[in-house]
Amino acid sequence: MSEPTTTDVLAEDDLTLAQEALAASGGPEAGPPPGRAKAFWPSFTRMIGILTRFKVELVVCVAAAVAGVVAAVAAPKILGRATNVIFEGVISASMTAGTTKEQAVAALRAQGQDDLASMISAMDLVPGAGIDFPRLGRILVLVTLLYLGSAVLTWLQGYLLNRVTVRALYSLRQDVEDKIHRLPLSYFDRMQRGEMLSRVTNDIDNVTNTLQQSMSTALTSIMTIVGVLAMMFSISWKLALVALGMIPLMGVVTGVVGTRSQRAFTHQWARTGKLNVRVEESFSGHSLVRTYGRTQAVRQAFAEQNEDLYRSSLRAQFLSGIMMPVMLVIGNLSYVAIAVVGGLMVASGSMRLGDVQAFIQYSQQFSQPLGELGGMVTAVQSGTASAERVFELLDAEEESPQEAATTDVDPDGPGVIEMRHVRFSYSPGTELITDLSLHVEPGHTVAIVGPTGAGKTTLVNLLMRFYEVDGGVVLLDGRDIATMSRHDVRARTGMVLQDPWLFGGTIRENIRYGRPGASDEEVEAAARACFVDHIVRALPEGYETVLEEDAANISAGERQLLTIARAFVADPSVLILDEATSSVDTRTELLVQQAMNALRQGRTSFVIAHRLSTVRDADTILVMEHGDIVEQGDHETLLAAGGAYARLHASQFAGETG
Repeated sequence: MSEPTTTDVLAEDDLTLAQEALAASGGPEAGPPPGRAKAFWPSFTRMIGILTRFKVELVVCVAAAVAGVVAAVAAPKILGRATNVIFEGVISASMTAGTTKEQAVAALRAQGQDDLASMISAMDLVPGAGIDFPRLGRILVLVTLLYLGSAVLTWLQGYLLNRVTVRALYSLRQDVEDKIHRLPLSYFDRMQRGEMLSRVTNDIDNVTNTLQQSMSTALTSIMTIVGVLAMMFSISWKLALVALGMIPLMGVVTGVVGTRSQRAFTHQWARTGKLNVRVEESFSGHSLVRTYGRTQAVRQAFAEQNEDLYRSSLRAQFLSGIMMPVMLVIGNLSYVAIAVVGGLMVASGSMRLGDVQAFIQYSQQFSQPLGELGGMVTAVQSGTASAERVFELLDAEEESPQEAATTDVDPDGPGVIEMRHVRFSYSPGTELITDLSLHVEPGHTVAIVGPTGAGKTTLVNLLMRFYEVDGGVVLLDGRDIATMSRHDVRARTGMVLQDPWLFGGTIRENIRYGRPGASDEEVEAAARACFVDHIVRALPEGYETVLEEDAANISAGERQLLTIARAFVADPSVLILDEATSSVDTRTELLVQQAMNALRQGRTSFVIAHRLSTVRDADTILVMEHGDIVEQGDHETLLAAGGAYARLHASQFAGETG
């Protein structure tokens, strides 16, 4: 189970401010997957490099592929010998026994049959001998063994390459998962959730398909082309030139159709990314859609974007699909030309029939891998573009390293918080917090209030080291938190968010999430302390009740009480409550307030509040405006001062009388 995302940690006002500031400063481009990589060769080389972690398997794979191609390429030429044995045996059976081939050729020329004489002169035969069946049998056995061996080696090559690919992509997914947990919160502020999901799912799947299918085909196709070309030139350089004459035509087709196909895939990826964002927004805001009666509008918008994606995908697949048939047509034209020229050469005696047969087979073997390579162009480009997007994620700047972090941290410290002249900005040149100083005694409750965008949640995020300060220091029990590991800082801190976040699993597992080593008794004690035990026991499965997606099988108030119990189990010395009662009804709010009061006992607590009625009893109330603390004191003192807090109070309670 992963930690809550940025939108779960940041309050709405500070999240908007952070996104605007970070968007202005640049960063990862949030957009749909492209159809073409920005830097094809570096990204392609790096994508192939994913496989090089398994060098031994790759060497065996390449060796198997080479041996399989050699066997497949050698078989047609040897099979041509079988054709020669049969054809020349039939011809020799029709000739007079006891004469020599030279005598038969001379007799034919004397009769004016020069073409037949030339053809027989090129044959290896003995007049009257007939078909040499023992030799024919040996040739056929050898050819059968070659084809069987080629099939086994091709299977072995495919098996090994798929095994390497699966293991490599397993490692890539693990690298991406590890990377996500090392990225700073600011990265997720400027990256749309749908865009992130597209990179870690669609793009990695696309890379997987490219490596599993295209790379295997490319390996055998390239080696087959090289081997076939060598055999073709060894048989007849003239016929080889005829076969190669079709390559420029294939290049033209690839250039015309391939370019259009590539543009079509670019549009397809763009519309896929937009549709992903649309679906994510619709699902995340489903209740709002229903509340404001926008269901039909959402359906219409989805239908339009889905139609755009359908048309783009149809065009892309059509253009990609015609590549192979066109290549096969060109290959068949090459086959016809070779058959005509080869027939003339056999008739002239410059070539044997078996060699022509072998050459025709080679021409088919030659055109097929060319067509496959042509058809792979768009797939490889798309896969490389996806790999580039994954690599951008892997290369993103991480949180500052922790080499200097101390390890002698007292987990049971009292929880004294101090901030000295802290400065912070989401983007250079636009400071949000200019000079903030604060001291909080252990066990005190500090409420943070202020208008939208004042920096309330930003202050809390600095305490949690979700962001690093630009200047000044933040101290926890007298120790600069910059010298502590983030894990140690956050292990001392519990958090209850405005939107309760629960994970898939049982209620017991969700409460224990705050401290995995907590016993069942401690979990249930925390639930009792937070007034949720009787609610859980009323469920059919009690603490073993499995929460559905988004914990939809329990109410919002029950979800919030469970998050409070989770923080209680963690037993932190510092507690952060982010308007934890804003999403519950009035009756449940009282229960949640009681649970939070129990949770705050003996802990240094920060309460981010929008409703001032919830912070009357705080030891200290901080009023923030534009990133600075403009007032601080208790409720009565601040009201009497008639300043910013009094104005906020008046605006919220202006309608009350008496």
